[in-house]
Amino acid sequence: MFDYEVLRLIWWALLGVLLIGFALTDGYDLGVAALLPWVARTDTERRMVINSVAPNWEGNQVWFILGGGAIFAAWPFVYAVSFSGFYLAMFVVLAAFILRPVGFKYRSKRPDPAWRTRWDYALFVGGFVPALVFGVAVGNVLSGAPFRLDSDLRTFYEGSFLGLFTPFTLLCGLLSVAMLVVHGSAWIAIRTEHGPVNDRARRFGTIAAIASILLFAIGWAFVAYGDLGFRIAGPVDPFGPSNPMRTTSAASAGAWLANYGTYRWMTIAPVLGFAGALFALIGINRRQETLALAGSSASALGIIATVGLSMFPFILPSSIDAHSSLTVWNASSSEKTLGIMLFVTVVLLPIVLAYTAWAFRVMWSRITSDDVRTNPDFY
Repeated sequence: MFDYEVLRLIWWALLGVLLIGFALTDGYDLGVAALLPWVARTDTERRMVINSVAPNWEGNQVWFILGGGAIFAAWPFVYAVSFSGFYLAMFVVLAAFILRPVGFKYRSKRPDPAWRTRWDYALFVGGFVPALVFGVAVGNVLSGAPFRLDSDLRTFYEGSFLGLFTPFTLLCGLLSVAMLVVHGSAWIAIRTEHGPVNDRARRFGTIAAIASILLFAIGWAFVAYGDLGFRIAGPVDPFGPSNPMRTTSAASAGAWLANYGTYRWMTIAPVLGFAGALFALIGINRRQETLALAGSSASALGIIATVGLSMFPFILPSSIDAHSSLTVWNASSSEKTLGIMLFVTVVLLPIVLAYTAWAFRVMWSRITSDDVRTNPDFY
């Protein structure tokens, strides 16, 4: 039905859809967890915050699994390089993720305040650390990962865990935290009763929205005036075999902005990143919770889309050997594999979307302090 070029483009777009889906659904979970010790002070308040995400957080994990599965099946070179090179960072994320289900399940098993406080901070770690590491990872992708391929396409990663943290990658990490805290604040504002928790969430959301706008602008300046960027230096064959060594790439400062000059419509992504955070800020301060949540969602969508569109056609450039860089055209699975996976996705993705919509509709309500005290099913 589709030729190889179109299939590669579809899967590049689907990968973006899955990452954005993860940020919009599990992203507010992470933001809520990162805010838990600061917006809620009593046990009842903290249970209100926890139960605002309790019905849906497990289902939201599906987007994370789908994203990892899509990279593994559609972009095996990217999966091999990133998961072998960033495995320590991945381990940190997975360890933090493990704290979330354990914290949700065990926190309310004992009435001891010290026991519950420790689990509250464990949940904070489970929200803050992944948000930070995901942003740092994106910063490293934009900077280029220190890997190279030999003539037999064997991968050699020459970086270190501490080498992942540079001023630019830390900036990306802080932007990721600010973006998800805005999303989490908007979620708490719309899902909890008006009162102290709601007011504190709006205060933190205001700070995070301003920080998100400033950090996104500073990141844009890094890309425009720093030494970041790669470009394809030789001919491009979208129909050719997946062999990274057939592409000639080169580091080129400012090249991440070149697509916006060629395709003007792409500027909608960074505009959405800024405008969404601004609308979230307005919605939070005017108690217009729907506007706040729509704005934080638009901001996350715009920021993530900005990264993908800026880098196209690169997926994972190499900082030590530009010729080993992985692109949409040289790192995908075979045409047959992409076609079969697309058929499966067309069947299954609507089911995931329908189930997600149904679960949100059924579980949607404001959490009150009376709910926490009287509902035996609450954490």
